[in-house]
Amino acid sequence: MDNFIGHDLVRSWVKAAVKSGALPHAHLITGQDGIGKSYLAREIAADILGVSPVKKYVDIIEYRTDKRSFGVDEVRDIIEEVNKKPFEGNKKVIIIYHGEKLTVQAQNAFLKTIEEPPKGIHIIITTDSSELLLDTIKSRCQIHKLLRLSKKQIKDFLRLHYPDLDEEMINLASAFSDGIPGRSEKFLKDEEFNNIRNITLKMLKDILTKDETLVIKYEQELAKYKNKEEDILNSLLSYIRDIMIYKDLENSKIIINRDKLEDVKQLSNMFSYSKLYELIEVINKSREAFFSNVSAAVTYDIMLLNMLEV
Repeated sequence: MDNFIGHDLVRSWVKAAVKSGALPHAHLITGQDGIGKSYLAREIAADILGVSPVKKYVDIIEYRTDKRSFGVDEVRDIIEEVNKKPFEGNKKVIIIYHGEKLTVQAQNAFLKTIEEPPKGIHIIITTDSSELLLDTIKSRCQIHKLLRLSKKQIKDFLRLHYPDLDEEMINLASAFSDGIPGRSEKFLKDEEFNNIRNITLKMLKDILTKDETLVIKYEQELAKYKNKEEDILNSLLSYIRDIMIYKDLENSKIIINRDKLEDVKQLSNMFSYSKLYELIEVINKSREAFFSNVSAAVTYDIMLLNMLEV
């Protein structure tokens, strides 16, 4: 049975291109975190080598970093690997995860390699944010944009990978996923992620008190979750989205955080639309600060102060 659900058009196109010998040598897979980019990258790599995607292979080389960026030194290591001959056959695949972490200098250093890799070498880059990649990089890649899965596909995914889940939990996880399978998995098994959800929900309640001591309290709380800035900001935005929808429609069926429905109802009576829009602006500015490598402590402090002023 195929354990990868969704993105059928992209997958079919790749398989047909491999079979006909017309597959481009460079690919950029874009889409939200958790949408399936890594799974697809490994499947494409396996298709190129003509092997099963389940196992690991010496000619599928994967690069990822826990740091905020890939610099020129890391790219030089990748280029060195690109120029080595395949170990087992006549093809080799290089996968770079989170390509948005490539600095501008690193992208420029990698440009020639993407444009003209050695024969038999294929390069796959995944990214959550294609706008952070240079146009010169994107123009040299076959771009695969992954879209959200349908409700049925998400539920099929959950039943396949979590056969012991009851229907109530499937419905909750499916609602929270918002069409992104990785979000449903975080909801089900990532304790740290669910701690972040609880903290950000309490933050939204507490900022209504206008108590400035909350800045230090929550800056210290959030600082415990290193490299989880996206999860924190996305959690805040998902609650705000639910609050706005409930204020407007009072329809619980389209709430993402359905397990927190009573909290969403309560907050919908406490926030005005104008305050919610201002909070969204504050959070988006915080995201820009993180992309600009402003320190987490400073960014959280400014964000919390601005949230209190809303």
